[in-house]
Amino acid sequence: MIIQKKLILTFFTILILFSGCAKEVDEYNKPALFWYAKIIEAISDGTIDKADNYYSSLQGEHIGSPLLPEATMILAIAHMQYEEYLLSEHFLNEYIKRYANPNEKEFAEFLKIKAKYLALPNPRRDQVLINDAILEAKQFRYNYSNSMYLSSIDSMITNLYMADAALNESIASLYGRLDKPKSEQYYRDIKPQPWIEWNNIDRADTPWYREWFEGDGTSSWYEYLIPETQSVVSRNSVKETNTTK
Repeated sequence: MIIQKKLILTFFTILILFSGCAKEVDEYNKPALFWYAKIIEAISDGTIDKADNYYSSLQGEHIGSPLLPEATMILAIAHMQYEEYLLSEHFLNEYIKRYANPNEKEFAEFLKIKAKYLALPNPRRDQVLINDAILEAKQFRYNYSNSMYLSSIDSMITNLYMADAALNESIASLYGRLDKPKSEQYYRDIKPQPWIEWNNIDRADTPWYREWFEGDGTSSWYEYLIPETQSVVSRNSVKETNTTK
């Protein structure tokens, strides 16, 4: 009796395993509309990783499908909504390279800049990303001088300039605490936009939970741990050859 129960249990276990495998194996060689519907369903359910997998199946099985351009743009926007900005930029690059006509390319280029802009919740952490976003935004203004998105682009550029200036001010303050006046002055002088009244720009408030670890942009609790070398702050450090302050 015990042996019979074990055999029955084993049989049902194998049956369940094969049923699961059959379900997975069965999901291939499907119509393009099937994969497109799966992408939409996965995004609606919040399982965007599954949506990416379904997109791979759509692209792999139906490389010439007219549904691919729309699916690519949908995933780009979905990843932006989920704050996955690098993946959003990946899909936008794919869209621009493979599918976009001139009008669609303009919109996709705008979304790429927006993705970079939204990826900067704390500008003090990534000066390179700030500068890349500024350069791409300025290139957009040059390429699409009559674009309907110019007002948004101009707003982003202005905010990016202020973020860059705030970062330079933080670096200058750090050099001041390290007693390196030449490097401090170098960063205080980087204000390339004469149309901005820099004296009226207020420093962004740092949330208390970040201020404990990062400081408020003027000082921090770990200041005494910073070694007195010019290389730890920036590659633009000015060598202090003159000891006279």
